[in-house]
Amino acid sequence: QVQLVESGGGLVQPGGSLRLSCVVSGRIFSRDGMGWFRQAPGKERELVAAINWTGGSTYAADSVRGRFTISRDNAKNTVYRQMNRVKPEDTAAYYCAVGPPSGLGYSRKEYNYWGQGTQVTVSS
Repeated sequence: QVQLVESGGGLVQPGGSLRLSCVVSGRIFSRDGMGWFRQAPGKERELVAAINWTGGSTYAADSVRGRFTISRDNAKNTVYRQMNRVKPEDTAAYYCAVGPPSGLGYSRKEYNYWGQGTQVTVSS
């Protein structure tokens, strides 16, 4: 059974930093592309970052490029999301997901397994 467990969410002040983690079990993690999505209340779930199986290729949405980074540790079956200089509009539930084999996934339909989400609230 495939399981994804996110952690690291919480309340952070504008301009602050936060690191999210997602541990994957039940799959050969090192063969999968991974992604981070977010969903704010009343909005569609959107892709904010993706990473290929080696970690050598990444994608970041325009809204977070230069502030957020995605990385992975295949030895720990974990993908990370470093969030810097956060803004109130970054407030959302953040989800990690298993994407296409080896490569980057750019659309939600390419992701088959999802975590339960972790809430990030940016507020002073």
